[in-house]
Amino acid sequence: MMDWIRLPEAAPSFGEMVGWAPQPLPMLPVIGILMAAWYCWGVHRVKASGRAWPWTRTASFVFGCVLLILVTGLAVEGYGYELFSIWMFQHLTLSMAIPPLLVLGSPGLLLLRSTPHSGWGIPILTVSLTALRSRTAKILLHPGVTIPLFLFSYYGIYLSPVFDLVARSWIGHTGLELFFLATGVLFIVPVLSSGPLPVKQSNLGRCFDLFVEMPLHVFIGVILMMATSPLLSTFTNPPASWNVDLMADQQMAGALAWSYGEPIALIIMVVFAMRWKRDESFTNAAVDKKVAREGDVDLDAYNEFLRTLPRR
Repeated sequence: MMDWIRLPEAAPSFGEMVGWAPQPLPMLPVIGILMAAWYCWGVHRVKASGRAWPWTRTASFVFGCVLLILVTGLAVEGYGYELFSIWMFQHLTLSMAIPPLLVLGSPGLLLLRSTPHSGWGIPILTVSLTALRSRTAKILLHPGVTIPLFLFSYYGIYLSPVFDLVARSWIGHTGLELFFLATGVLFIVPVLSSGPLPVKQSNLGRCFDLFVEMPLHVFIGVILMMATSPLLSTFTNPPASWNVDLMADQQMAGALAWSYGEPIALIIMVVFAMRWKRDESFTNAAVDKKVAREGDVDLDAYNEFLRTLPRR
């Protein structure tokens, strides 16, 4: 397995980390490239059919793919095998920064609009709709699953032997990255997705989910910064030529866990609030049109009830 891992030789620095240095098996960068290519192809098909597709969705999804490619394809990926701070930066990017960008791109809606409803497109649409309406999807997207799973990706992995058991190999390292990305997507889909979902949740419920998650995940940063000894043996033997202070590196990882997600959470809250206001405006406009067309049935019934009451 070690043949599948390429560690940088130079000591960590910003210049070294941003160099293009994919691992021998660059699975996640390839996934990012394929997703971006498919999305652009889908947008082309939609526009070729004469339908519009917002450029903001395209920019959001493609930027998310670019972040995925960079955070796992640059030399930072190699440093992430031995430095806790670099690994934490990757973890936070994969679980908190990339998923909202992908979800705001509405890839599910693009799939339905770009896939032909005949020929080879029929099995793709059948599988997609079946998966969307399945009981498994309802379970995976339920807040009782998404929030604990998201928090487990921090507390359950770093405060138990799980990380040290799996992170030393390429398979375990890459598997954790995929897990962080998946849990981030599962958490944010019910909050920001604009397409149909198997789990129906009110805007108030979505807001509650955000406020439950936001203060909880940052406390792992406090734990890391207050620890007096290394918590993970995986990051205790970096190359001597890197000249790494283990405790300073762990405290940096904690500082990132504490501060990284807050600006992102604030942006998500702003986007969510804007959507909530838009939904309320659409609902009120629909009610006003119905009242103008049919009259206010509820108000008329209430007034009729008042007229039937005995008068003094």
